[in-house]
Amino acid sequence: MITFLSSIITIFFTLPFVGLFIVFFITKLVTNNTRKSVHMALDYTTILFIISVHFLIATIWGKSLFWLIILIMLLIAMIFVFVHWKVKEEIVLKKVMKGFWRFNFILFLLAYITLTLYGLIHRALIFTFSN
Repeated sequence: MITFLSSIITIFFTLPFVGLFIVFFITKLVTNNTRKSVHMALDYTTILFIISVHFLIATIWGKSLFWLIILIMLLIAMIFVFVHWKVKEEIVLKKVMKGFWRFNFILFLLAYITLTLYGLIHRALIFTFSN
């Protein structure tokens, strides 16, 4: 049972798009609202993309840069709070967190795609030109 659970979690961390589509289809069946389902799928699978980026970095470069990921996320959060405060002159934490979390989804989705392509090209070149 532990092995099965471990395999499922590994699949979601390796291929976070699988988790994104599963969450979307389940919420689509429950809510019957496409827009709400997309938003819920993005919100719930952001953590999968963050962890996937961490593991891609660890696989490509052989060291953990999780501290840098957390630092970048904290910096983004501070920027979101500051901009929200400057624009609205008050901080509505729910809106700030929603914007921060969705921005992280976009950032880590792009990072995941970029690192995946880089890793594939890098390994293909190493395999092709190594003796």
